[in-house]
Amino acid sequence: MFLRCVGLLLVCDVASDARLTRFVVEGRESPGRETSGPKSSAQSGQFETLSGHFFGELDPKDPHNSIITDIALAPRNARGLVEYSATFALSKPIDMSKASGVLFYSVPNRGGGAPVSSPEGHVSVVSGWQGDIAARAGLQTITVPVAKNADGSVITGPVIERFINMPAGTTTLPINTAAYVALAYQRPVTLDTSKASLTRRTTQGGAAVAVPAGDWTFADCGSTPFPGTPDSAKICLKNGFDGTSAYELVFTAKDPLVLGIGFAGTRDLNSFLRYDEKDPAGNANPVAKQIKWAVSRGNSQSGNFIRSFINLGFNQDESRRIVWDAVNPHIAARQLALNIRFANPGGAAGPYEPGSEGVLWWSDYADGARHRPAAGLLDRCKASNTCPKIIETFGGLEFWYLRESPNLVGTDAKADIPLPPNVRRYFFPGTGHGGGRGGFSTAVAAAPAGCLLPANPNPETETMKALIVALVDWVSKGVEPPASRYPRLDRGELAKASSAAIGFPAIPGVPSPDGLVNSVVDHDFGPGFIYKDLSGVIANEPPPVRQTIATLVPKVDADGSDVGGVPSVLRQAPLGSYLGWNPTATGFDKGKQCGLAGGYVPFAVHKADRVAAGDPRPSLEERYRNHDGYVAAVKGAAEKAVQKRFLLREDADQLVAQAAASNVLAEAMPAVR
Repeated sequence: MFLRCVGLLLVCDVASDARLTRFVVEGRESPGRETSGPKSSAQSGQFETLSGHFFGELDPKDPHNSIITDIALAPRNARGLVEYSATFALSKPIDMSKASGVLFYSVPNRGGGAPVSSPEGHVSVVSGWQGDIAARAGLQTITVPVAKNADGSVITGPVIERFINMPAGTTTLPINTAAYVALAYQRPVTLDTSKASLTRRTTQGGAAVAVPAGDWTFADCGSTPFPGTPDSAKICLKNGFDGTSAYELVFTAKDPLVLGIGFAGTRDLNSFLRYDEKDPAGNANPVAKQIKWAVSRGNSQSGNFIRSFINLGFNQDESRRIVWDAVNPHIAARQLALNIRFANPGGAAGPYEPGSEGVLWWSDYADGARHRPAAGLLDRCKASNTCPKIIETFGGLEFWYLRESPNLVGTDAKADIPLPPNVRRYFFPGTGHGGGRGGFSTAVAAAPAGCLLPANPNPETETMKALIVALVDWVSKGVEPPASRYPRLDRGELAKASSAAIGFPAIPGVPSPDGLVNSVVDHDFGPGFIYKDLSGVIANEPPPVRQTIATLVPKVDADGSDVGGVPSVLRQAPLGSYLGWNPTATGFDKGKQCGLAGGYVPFAVHKADRVAAGDPRPSLEERYRNHDGYVAAVKGAAEKAVQKRFLLREDADQLVAQAAASNVLAEAMPAVR
């Protein structure tokens, strides 16, 4: 460590030795060596993919790291530093003279993700950051330490698990139901059920009735009758679980992982690739001196990662340099529940899951409803002059299930929160989480598992491709993206989540969206929880709900599809109503929003059919007359999107060709009467 002081006031700049310490390439795939090797392009030539591990050290006292929950309680090496290691994979042009100068970091979602070869010559990188994922082939993982009390004793704390829709006859359930989590994490400190609680609810909102401690065990009853074989990873119920009820397990867990290190590890890897020639052990940076701009993108959970990464100050490295010049948090409405003792970062806005308690807006906003002072996601990066350019993208489902509303209008929902100059926001009207399959067909997909309405085909893919190009051009060429397009209160495009308020039409056989929205709630997690940063220690499980926060959704047109934003070509030449919601068909949550699924209600093909059904929405023949008319509508929408830079030319041409080859009004039909 060294100390540098300047000026008469003796202002000191402390720089530590903590950093990425080793970058080890363990695998290499390239054309001619591996049949699964990366692709090539005429512009950037052939690509190779490098994979391996990187290792790092963190100084708990460094203000760049001290924000990590429990890092002061993590074990340290002989130099007083906290160690971690993680996997990475990197795709780059073999001939780096053909590289674009852009480092494109894709944040893995629950460990999944791989680098891609880019026709433009971008260097593509993924790495592990989620410390509760067990290492296995195909996943990006990170190894982080367990926190201990200062005297070396075990740290404990409350955790909660919820179980619904289990098959009939089930007697044993895993404590952590996420398939990707296989570590001995969030396990009870004792198998004595009198020290824990299991409750049962028979209806939504009904009272939680305690299951007697003698009627269940921490055990596996799969092969041995109750009380079964003791197992800290499972619970067994004496007479089996009722699949129509919900069960909530609360117990005291031990040995929390310092999961917030995932933010620091991501920072250190990106900083190394961008700025360093080699690691301290002498291993070369394979893209040294070739990176001019760094860009990151994350979807859903990994988009929440980006939002919290910026909020917690990790876009500044330990040498006070910017890490990412530009980011795209996609379909990400919340902060990430990672920097919390006994965190469950794989959650998705379910009951009791933190995520919407913190700052959610880019500009400073005084959260009067929750009695918190003005703050914004960019506060720390503004102070250090390390804010990236941001393109934020989301669709209809994010309003209905992932609690998008306060990001736009705050917790009082009285006015639009303005966007700062470095942020663009684009809304994709009428889409499910991440968009649908796309294409142009009158065929109707089956309903997603457990959902009532058919799957929503309305895509986001082509629009996102154009916006990623715009994001890269923004930082690398100084070309401003299109103006933001999203629903606003001052234009009357947002309302309470009821049929009457949003103007949803009465469509025969289609339920209303009343009661479907996943409202924002104000949880009381206890005095050790840092709400602004979604960090710290949770003391209350389940957390009491102080109040329900005003939650708005987009208004709709006469078809029932969202208005405003950046509509896909399919949304502009619709074949049905594209919904950002879909009711649950069966199970304990029947009648509530069906997870992350949007719904679809096709139009009648002929006028006579829709009149007979009492459907107020014009039929396909009334809208387009014939197949040629539909193709013309698609072509017009595609051209408009290209002009506005929301669609690439090659994608526009492909969409028009798909429409021409489709079955939409392809049969001969009489003129519309």
